[in-house]
Amino acid sequence: MYQFFVDPAQIDIPDRRVMILGEDVNHIKNVLRMRPGEEISVRAGQDGREYRCGILSLGEREVACELRFIKEDAVELPAEVYLFQGLPKGDKMELIIQKAVELGARQVIPVAASRCVVKLDERKAAAKRARWQGIAEAAAKQSRRAVIPEVTEVSSFARAVGRASEMDVALIPYELAEDMSRTKRLLEGIRPGQRVAVFIGPEGGFAEAEIALARESGIQPITLGKRILRTETAGLAVLSWLMYLLEA
Repeated sequence: MYQFFVDPAQIDIPDRRVMILGEDVNHIKNVLRMRPGEEISVRAGQDGREYRCGILSLGEREVACELRFIKEDAVELPAEVYLFQGLPKGDKMELIIQKAVELGARQVIPVAASRCVVKLDERKAAAKRARWQGIAEAAAKQSRRAVIPEVTEVSSFARAVGRASEMDVALIPYELAEDMSRTKRLLEGIRPGQRVAVFIGPEGGFAEAEIALARESGIQPITLGKRILRTETAGLAVLSWLMYLLEA
């Protein structure tokens, strides 16, 4: 079943009507070629509810739907996971965002670490963020998420550390860290309701000064094993691990 996100104002519960506007109208009519009577899933991206609807009519600018029932879905991870991702080269960020959303990340924070090759000026950063947010929304639709995770503006490393230090658990995979059993204990100790920060370095990893700043702020370096993982692999490995532990 196809899922779409709408503004909460487009859901009229008393009248049992839901209106779909914008680019989804063309997608429903001309790409999916849906017809009146077919059922779709609609979410407001905020309240965790699924609004199951039947299509009533397809206009030029809107798709009118009948609200059939409301389903309280527990599709989100029990803990909120925030991925602080060092800016990678090329289009790797697009893959990282797509997969992070599928695996349950609540928010993706691009981080301009000292070893990042990519440097974005204000104009380029705004354009990139808009594209990244679109990828996050598409991934949220495909994976039937209850919310659309936000891709924030690019953050400095110091500002990212300051934000992460306020969360319940903050971890930073580091190639010089050791003791896999400690990594296991830290991940297995995460509980429902907690806010979890996960830092992932760019291709060159984190500088020693950045690791030192992270340590001083209570962010714990961890190892992900004996092999060095690429930047586009490391975050997904941690998110997969957390999904397994939290949803078991």
